[in-house]
Amino acid sequence: MMFDGRVAALAAGGYLIGAIPFGAIISKVFYKKDIRLCGSGNTGATNVWRVLGPMPGVTTLILDVLKGVIPALIAKRLFPTQPLVQVLCGLTPIVGHNWSLFLRGKGGKGVATSAGVFLSLLPIESAFAIAAFIIVFLLTKHVSLGSMAGALALTIASFWFGTYGVFRALVLLAAIMILIKHIPNMRRLAKGTEPKVKF
Repeated sequence: MMFDGRVAALAAGGYLIGAIPFGAIISKVFYKKDIRLCGSGNTGATNVWRVLGPMPGVTTLILDVLKGVIPALIAKRLFPTQPLVQVLCGLTPIVGHNWSLFLRGKGGKGVATSAGVFLSLLPIESAFAIAAFIIVFLLTKHVSLGSMAGALALTIASFWFGTYGVFRALVLLAAIMILIKHIPNMRRLAKGTEPKVKF
Protein backbone atom coordinates (compact mmCIF):
# COMPACT_ATOMS: atom_id res chain seq x y z
CA MET A 1 0.00 0.00 0.00
CA MET A 2 1.31 3.43 -0.92
CA PHE A 3 0.74 5.88 1.90
CA ASP A 4 0.62 9.30 0.31
CA GLY A 5 -1.06 12.58 1.04
CA ARG A 6 -4.35 11.44 -0.44
CA VAL A 7 -4.55 8.43 1.86
CA ALA A 8 -3.76 10.49 4.94
CA ALA A 9 -6.27 13.17 3.96
CA LEU A 10 -8.98 10.62 3.22
CA ALA A 11 -8.39 8.76 6.48
CA ALA A 12 -8.42 11.98 8.50
CA GLY A 13 -11.47 13.21 6.62
CA GLY A 14 -13.19 9.90 7.28
CA TYR A 15 -12.62 10.29 11.00
CA LEU A 16 -13.91 13.87 11.00
CA ILE A 17 -17.00 12.92 9.00
CA GLY A 18 -17.64 9.99 11.32
CA ALA A 19 -17.18 12.23 14.35
CA ILE A 20 -20.02 14.59 13.36
CA PRO A 21 -22.72 13.89 15.99
CA PHE A 22 -25.80 14.28 13.83
CA GLY A 23 -28.12 13.01 16.55
CA ALA A 24 -26.84 15.64 18.98
CA ILE A 25 -27.01 18.37 16.34
CA ILE A 26 -30.55 17.53 15.27
CA SER A 27 -31.82 17.32 18.84
CA LYS A 28 -30.16 20.60 19.81
CA VAL A 29 -30.95 22.69 16.74
CA PHE A 30 -34.51 21.53 16.05
CA TYR A 31 -35.76 20.34 19.44
CA LYS A 32 -33.68 22.40 21.90
CA LYS A 33 -32.65 19.25 23.76
CA ASP A 34 -29.31 17.72 24.63
CA ILE A 35 -29.84 14.11 23.58
CA ARG A 36 -26.90 13.10 25.79
CA LEU A 37 -29.04 13.94 28.81
CA CYS A 38 -32.11 12.07 27.59
CA GLY A 39 -32.99 8.39 27.45
CA SER A 40 -29.87 6.23 27.29
CA GLY A 41 -27.70 9.28 26.66
CA ASN A 42 -26.55 7.87 23.33
CA THR A 43 -26.36 10.17 20.30
CA GLY A 44 -27.37 7.47 17.82
CA ALA A 45 -30.58 7.01 15.89
CA THR A 46 -32.23 4.63 18.37
CA ASN A 47 -32.09 7.03 21.31
CA VAL A 48 -33.09 9.96 19.09
CA TRP A 49 -36.10 7.92 17.91
CA ARG A 50 -37.10 7.00 21.46
CA VAL A 51 -36.79 10.55 22.78
CA LEU A 52 -37.84 12.71 19.83
CA GLY A 53 -39.78 10.43 17.50
CA PRO A 54 -39.50 8.63 14.15
CA MET A 55 -38.65 11.58 11.87
CA PRO A 56 -35.51 12.76 13.69
CA GLY A 57 -34.62 9.14 14.41
CA VAL A 58 -34.76 8.12 10.75
CA THR A 59 -32.93 11.30 9.71
CA THR A 60 -30.15 10.53 12.17
CA LEU A 61 -29.99 6.95 10.92
CA ILE A 62 -29.62 7.99 7.28
CA LEU A 63 -26.94 10.57 8.07
CA ASP A 64 -25.01 8.11 10.26
CA VAL A 65 -25.10 5.51 7.47
CA LEU A 66 -23.82 8.10 4.98
CA LYS A 67 -20.90 8.84 7.30
CA GLY A 68 -19.69 5.33 6.52
CA VAL A 69 -20.73 5.21 2.87
CA ILE A 70 -18.96 8.36 1.69
CA PRO A 71 -15.35 7.73 2.85
CA ALA A 72 -15.51 4.05 1.90
CA LEU A 73 -16.83 4.75 -1.59
CA ILE A 74 -14.28 7.49 -2.21
CA ALA A 75 -11.47 5.14 -1.14
CA LYS A 76 -12.89 2.39 -3.34
CA ARG A 77 -13.03 4.76 -6.31
CA LEU A 78 -9.58 6.31 -5.83
CA PHE A 79 -7.77 3.12 -4.75
CA PRO A 80 -9.62 0.23 -6.42
CA THR A 81 -6.62 -2.13 -6.24
CA GLN A 82 -5.56 -1.28 -2.69
CA PRO A 83 -7.90 -3.00 -0.23
CA LEU A 84 -5.82 -1.93 2.76
CA VAL A 85 -6.48 1.72 1.93
CA GLN A 86 -10.20 0.95 1.62
CA VAL A 87 -10.14 -0.78 4.99
CA LEU A 88 -8.32 2.12 6.63
CA CYS A 89 -10.80 4.61 5.21
CA GLY A 90 -13.67 2.38 6.32
CA LEU A 91 -12.31 2.08 9.84
CA THR A 92 -11.76 5.79 10.52
CA PRO A 93 -15.41 6.93 10.24
CA ILE A 94 -16.48 4.11 12.57
CA VAL A 95 -13.86 5.18 15.12
CA GLY A 96 -14.91 8.79 14.65
CA HIS A 97 -18.54 7.95 15.31
CA ASN A 98 -17.73 5.85 18.38
CA TRP A 99 -15.19 8.24 19.87
CA SER A 100 -15.93 11.70 18.53
CA LEU A 101 -13.58 14.58 19.23
CA PHE A 102 -16.65 16.84 19.07
CA LEU A 103 -18.12 14.93 22.05
CA ARG A 104 -14.85 14.76 24.00
CA GLY A 105 -14.20 11.16 23.11
CA LYS A 106 -17.75 9.92 23.52
CA GLY A 107 -20.09 8.82 20.76
CA GLY A 108 -22.52 6.25 19.45
CA LYS A 109 -22.34 2.50 19.04
CA GLY A 110 -21.18 2.53 15.44
CA VAL A 111 -23.87 0.27 14.01
CA ALA A 112 -25.29 2.59 11.35
CA THR A 113 -21.88 3.94 10.32
CA SER A 114 -20.49 0.40 10.13
CA ALA A 115 -23.46 -0.55 7.98
CA GLY A 116 -22.61 2.28 5.59
CA VAL A 117 -19.00 1.16 5.35
CA PHE A 118 -19.82 -2.47 4.66
CA LEU A 119 -22.64 -1.69 2.23
CA SER A 120 -19.96 0.10 0.22
CA LEU A 121 -17.18 -2.46 0.57
CA LEU A 122 -18.99 -5.80 1.10
CA PRO A 123 -22.55 -5.49 -0.24
CA ILE A 124 -23.32 -9.23 -0.40
CA GLU A 125 -22.15 -9.92 3.16
CA SER A 126 -23.99 -6.79 4.31
CA ALA A 127 -27.25 -8.12 2.89
CA PHE A 128 -27.06 -11.08 5.29
CA ALA A 129 -26.27 -8.75 8.20
CA ILE A 130 -29.23 -6.50 7.39
CA ALA A 131 -31.53 -9.51 7.08
CA ALA A 132 -30.38 -10.79 10.48
CA PHE A 133 -30.93 -7.37 12.03
CA ILE A 134 -34.44 -7.03 10.61
CA ILE A 135 -35.51 -10.54 11.66
CA VAL A 136 -34.20 -10.27 15.23
CA PHE A 137 -35.46 -6.71 15.63
CA LEU A 138 -38.97 -7.56 14.42
CA LEU A 139 -39.10 -10.60 16.70
CA THR A 140 -37.83 -8.83 19.82
CA LYS A 141 -38.37 -5.08 19.21
CA HIS A 142 -34.87 -4.63 20.65
CA VAL A 143 -32.55 -2.64 18.39
CA SER A 144 -29.59 -3.75 20.49
CA LEU A 145 -30.30 -7.45 19.88
CA GLY A 146 -30.81 -6.79 16.18
CA SER A 147 -27.54 -4.87 16.01
CA MET A 148 -25.55 -7.62 17.70
CA ALA A 149 -27.21 -10.25 15.52
CA GLY A 150 -26.29 -8.22 12.45
CA ALA A 151 -22.66 -7.96 13.57
CA LEU A 152 -22.55 -11.72 14.14
CA ALA A 153 -24.18 -12.44 10.77
CA LEU A 154 -21.72 -10.18 8.97
CA THR A 155 -18.82 -11.99 10.63
CA ILE A 156 -20.18 -15.41 9.67
CA ALA A 157 -20.89 -14.25 6.10
CA SER A 158 -17.33 -12.93 5.74
CA PHE A 159 -16.02 -16.43 6.47
CA TRP A 160 -18.74 -18.20 4.47
CA PHE A 161 -18.01 -16.20 1.32
CA GLY A 162 -14.25 -16.29 1.76
CA THR A 163 -14.00 -12.51 2.06
CA TYR A 164 -10.53 -11.13 1.37
CA GLY A 165 -8.38 -11.16 4.51
CA VAL A 166 -8.06 -7.44 5.27
CA PHE A 167 -11.80 -6.91 4.78
CA ARG A 168 -12.52 -9.80 7.12
CA ALA A 169 -10.20 -8.20 9.68
CA LEU A 170 -12.24 -4.99 9.43
CA VAL A 171 -15.45 -6.99 9.90
CA LEU A 172 -14.06 -8.62 13.04
CA LEU A 173 -12.81 -5.31 14.42
CA ALA A 174 -16.12 -3.57 13.76
CA ALA A 175 -18.05 -6.46 15.34
CA ILE A 176 -15.87 -6.31 18.44
CA MET A 177 -16.42 -2.55 18.74
CA ILE A 178 -20.17 -3.02 18.38
CA LEU A 179 -20.23 -5.69 21.09
CA ILE A 180 -18.10 -3.58 23.45
CA LYS A 181 -20.37 -0.58 22.91
CA HIS A 182 -23.40 -2.78 23.66
CA ILE A 183 -22.17 -4.01 27.05
CA PRO A 184 -24.59 -1.67 28.90
CA ASN A 185 -27.42 -2.99 26.70
CA MET A 186 -26.45 -6.57 27.53
CA ARG A 187 -26.68 -5.76 31.22
CA ARG A 188 -30.12 -4.19 30.78
CA LEU A 189 -31.26 -7.14 28.69
CA ALA A 190 -30.15 -9.51 31.44
CA LYS A 191 -32.14 -7.46 33.97
CA GLY A 192 -35.16 -7.13 31.67
CA THR A 193 -34.94 -3.34 31.67
CA GLU A 194 -33.83 -2.77 28.07
CA PRO A 195 -36.49 -0.59 26.39
CA LYS A 196 -38.17 -1.74 23.20
CA VAL A 197 -38.87 0.39 20.18
CA LYS A 198 -42.54 1.29 19.94
CA PHE A 199 -44.18 2.04 16.61
